Amino acid sequence: MEKKLEATARLIEVMNRLRVECPWDREQTIHSLRNNTIEETFELADAITANDMEGIKEELGDLFLHIVFYSKIGEEQGAFDLADVANGVCDKLIYRHPHVYGDVLAESPEEVKQNWEALKLRKKARKSGVLGGVPRSLPAMVKAFRISEKAAAVGFDWNSAAEVWDKVNEELHEVEAEMQSGDKEKLEAEFGDLFFALINACRKNGIDPENALEATNKKFIERFNHIEKRVAEQGKMVSEASLDELEGYWQEAKK
Repeated sequence: MEKKLEATARLIEVMNRLRVECPWDREQTIHSLRNNTIEETFELADAITANDMEGIKEELGDLFLHIVFYSKIGEEQGAFDLADVANGVCDKLIYRHPHVYGDVLAESPEEVKQNWEALKLRKKARKSGVLGGVPRSLPAMVKAFRISEKAAAVGFDWNSAAEVWDKVNEELHEVEAEMQSGDKEKLEAEFGDLFFALINACRKNGIDPENALEATNKKFIERFNHIEKRVAEQGKMVSEASLDELEGYWQEAKK
């Protein structure tokens, strides 16, 4: 524990000095750091997807720096400091884990999650409604998943995965109908409904749609890289190869 506290204190000292002596660090604000924080979060996500432990360690360090940076700016403005941030999350964790710090029973991860959402809702719903706590800047797929989770937590959900799949088929038929109509605005709306239904089908089957799609992206990239390699062996660019050639190399990559 002492080693961890010393390392954290060292980072705080470095940040304090940079805010005084570095022109770039000195001029940063909470708003100017926002895009950098988002970028660092995605870099961490990439490292996690690649199961790159060294990369995860590095990216966590970058995000830890941002936490200290924001806390330093908050301290300078008299709004909050790092202690407030840490104590705030500790209080939240204790409140949302009554099965550990209280007398509530929760014997499975599912029960823990249900309790967590219920307690979270108890505090936030009074202020902004059931869905008010979902960040507006979340990527659309992640947002749809969280919206669905929160609605389900208060009982607004399909009874079974089979019912959701019926909804997927219903939305698919509506997409097909709008494709014939030529109305792009309506077609876009129907595609949105189809995506939302598919995301809920994932949720009801215990699948994270973001992870599922990322795995498919990775698979496509690997197979397309194989196509590029095989075409290059023929002394050509991908754009110069016939579709039959490309399809052949694609099938080759699938083996």
